[in-house]
Amino acid sequence: MSGQSKPLSCGLDYSAVPDIELCLRMSSQAGYDFMCAPIFHPRMRREMKEPNVHKSRPTNLTRPDFVLTSNDWNRLIVGKFSPWIDVDSEDPVIKEHSELVLQQEMDYFSHLGLPIMMFRLKGTNHVNLARHMYNRFINSHFNCTSWVVVPLESPTTSAISYYRSDVSAETPTEDTWEWWNVFRSVANYNKHLIVALELSADIPSAAKVERWLGEPVKCVIIPTSIFLTNKKGYPVLSKAHQELVKSFAKLNVQMIIQGNKRHEDMNFYVVYLGHLYKSFSVDDPLQCNGQGYEDFLQCPLQPLMDNLESQTYEVFEKDPVKYNLYQKAIYHAMLDMVPVELKDQKTLTVMVVGAGRGPLVRATLNAAKLSDRRVHIYAVEKNPNAVVTLLAQKEAMWGDKVTVISSDMRQWNPEEKADIIVSELLGSFGDNELSPECLDGVQHLLKESGISIPQSYTSYITPMQSSKLHNDASEYPDKTKHPLAHFETPYVVNLQNIYNLAPIQPLFTFDHPNKDKVIDNRRWKKLHFEITKNCVVHGFAGFFSCVLYKDVIMSIAPHNHSPGMFSWFPIYFPIKEPVHIRNGDKLEVHFWRMCNDKKVWYEWCIAGPVPVPIHNPGGRSYFIGL
Repeated sequence: MSGQSKPLSCGLDYSAVPDIELCLRMSSQAGYDFMCAPIFHPRMRREMKEPNVHKSRPTNLTRPDFVLTSNDWNRLIVGKFSPWIDVDSEDPVIKEHSELVLQQEMDYFSHLGLPIMMFRLKGTNHVNLARHMYNRFINSHFNCTSWVVVPLESPTTSAISYYRSDVSAETPTEDTWEWWNVFRSVANYNKHLIVALELSADIPSAAKVERWLGEPVKCVIIPTSIFLTNKKGYPVLSKAHQELVKSFAKLNVQMIIQGNKRHEDMNFYVVYLGHLYKSFSVDDPLQCNGQGYEDFLQCPLQPLMDNLESQTYEVFEKDPVKYNLYQKAIYHAMLDMVPVELKDQKTLTVMVVGAGRGPLVRATLNAAKLSDRRVHIYAVEKNPNAVVTLLAQKEAMWGDKVTVISSDMRQWNPEEKADIIVSELLGSFGDNELSPECLDGVQHLLKESGISIPQSYTSYITPMQSSKLHNDASEYPDKTKHPLAHFETPYVVNLQNIYNLAPIQPLFTFDHPNKDKVIDNRRWKKLHFEITKNCVVHGFAGFFSCVLYKDVIMSIAPHNHSPGMFSWFPIYFPIKEPVHIRNGDKLEVHFWRMCNDKKVWYEWCIAGPVPVPIHNPGGRSYFIGL
């Protein structure tokens, strides 16, 4: 959850509704935001193959549209298909009849203007249903979203665990994720198909639950039967179920209460869930500042090519953790460079390259004051608009301690050399804003005994599953002529609706100053990831970890993330076609960092168990300009 809890949207699920207007009014009075209801009577089979039969009936096909206003149909009703429809039946009569009924119900849902239609999966045999749904969405102006109800735990599995006491982790059980995976794959990952996950008394392993976090779960169904009763007679969930709800709360899911009333008032359930949601609130700067950007694709900045805007500088400067870490690193570097007995005799020369609006200049001045060391700072910045701000601060506060240089750091060539060079040229992937090329270009300004801050940084990747990001990438607006550009562009993303398929592994490392005789910032690495669950690869999540100075670490990598730091979101490398992999497979991944005189770019691919073509060859879709 974000620092401030998101409003809970809660619905009530009816299995039969004799009077939809009355039920809707009762649901609203009980505090529910919407209602799930069958639009056709569950027992009304209809003789679709004999179209004239219904004309002889004294009653209508179903309730007329005017029992509710269009606004109520559009905002408050989730329409449920008749549960007996089986378009995948082996019986050709049942199959053909079900197809006709399905079409009829979808047409009537469209007529009513329902925003959501709801149906249930009962196994992997739903290929024909997926075909019907896909055809409906791509061949018409049908704007309805489908909530595909999938039980978190198979009813068969639940029955086994209830009746047998000898069930162990090795006992084969039916994996309901496979039901969904087959269905959505046949339907070509259509963005209109989302998951309504139905809870039960049994809770699967944490690994199974985590895998659902990479799926488009936008609704969680909670049966009244799994609620316990506390000492005051109110419904509560067990600790395990509370943790389960919490794990999905960060996806901003809607909740549905399903089943008969087992406590005094149906309002008790929605009130309890509201209190539960509020208890999930955390005071995390990363989550607070990332609110509104969850799973939102952004192209990475290119500050070397483009001058950043004032608002961008302002957002980064709000991060207190980042600049405190820099200040700490500079402080220790100053203590190491100037012994206490020489502190009044030596003035350290510090070059802040890429000074922006001055946060690193201020961190350096603070470090000098705390360490009681004398310092002169060169603030080097190529953006003439940011230089205006630097000069204003020099005039108002810094005075002769700071010299502002309006120049590209790679083109500046002073006579004086630096004791310490400080920069903040890192991107979400460490080197993706060309820190290596920039710092290699200024290391001739550093004394032989000088210190670079940062000293080194390493990028990390892990394969990930996220239907949402894959769908969003497929529709990302193309700004180039190449048709695969949206799948060959890395995106900066506040990752939420994802499932990491394996622990992260290090990729590329850069050290500064670079002591190599011939500097070559091209890289290639082959990685192998052990897969422990059946899953789908939709791309790779990238992070970085940086050594600022000695043991001062600044990181967005999951294993050592700097607490409270929010300057960087992770990076997402998509792949064009999702790759299905099985438990026990070894995923072989190749990544390249390539460069020439004008640009730097990444190429990536999967080589096994299912090989896929190289993405972004030659930097045809995405590159970082030198």
